[in-house]
Amino acid sequence: MWAPDGDNLIVEADNLDFIKTLPDESFRMIYIDPPFNTGRTQRLQSLKTRRSATGSRVGFKGQTYETVKGTLHSYDDAFTDYWAFLEPRLLEAWRLLTPDGALYLHLDYREVHYAKVVLDALFGRESFLNEIIWAYDYGARSKTKWPTKHDNILVYVKDPANYVWNGQDVDREPYMAPGLVTPEKAALGKLPTDVWWHTIVPPASKERTGYATQKPVGIIRRMVQASTNEGDWVLDFFGGSGTTGAAARDLGRRWVLVDSNPEAIAVMERRLADGALDSRVTVLHTSQGE
Repeated sequence: MWAPDGDNLIVEADNLDFIKTLPDESFRMIYIDPPFNTGRTQRLQSLKTRRSATGSRVGFKGQTYETVKGTLHSYDDAFTDYWAFLEPRLLEAWRLLTPDGALYLHLDYREVHYAKVVLDALFGRESFLNEIIWAYDYGARSKTKWPTKHDNILVYVKDPANYVWNGQDVDREPYMAPGLVTPEKAALGKLPTDVWWHTIVPPASKERTGYATQKPVGIIRRMVQASTNEGDWVLDFFGGSGTTGAAARDLGRRWVLVDSNPEAIAVMERRLADGALDSRVTVLHTSQGE
């Protein structure tokens, strides 16, 4: 059983079953990035090249290379009743937040309008803090509509009169028109608004884990900076590639990550537990919790 004085934790389990065992009001911040209900399987397969005398690709100075496929990471992103799945998990999130805590729910245009109605009912409309638009410029280009190049992140606080807010501590971003501000302001950068221009994790980035829906540390880092203090607990029960844990670790926060996908657990374990500078990381597999 996890306790607030325990280790950082990676848990392989059905997230609803596990989070029901956690004590009330334990987490200053909860970030969740559930499947988007796109109706299709999400896949990502890494491709690497290596020098080979029989390779079909020709590179520098006539060297030949072959392409090697890495591990295929995928999950089924389709539910017959999406909100019957998600709503009880959001109710548990409300229970688990500290009285001054915040929930960040990361969705896309297909479900976000339903989510706001549900969260208004669970938290109260007055507890709605922001809808963050994460905008990026990568992926397919539609020829029949405006290409969709953003995700939506709903932010709700448990108590609108008392919540942690460290907005001045958030990493700054460049001015879009630096010539319109003083050189000092341009060098400092500006605080983000509710529209975040931030690239996805590039395919060749050292940050890339190979997990299909990995989110960049940069956007999760902003949330953790703004809504927690050093030493606070952060929960992500759709842990995926472990980005929430990576951001929390780097900022001196503590964390619990849950996922039912063994591939996700393996990615998180490599990223956060193997050779970790912080030795207080426990990995709990389903069989250990039964």
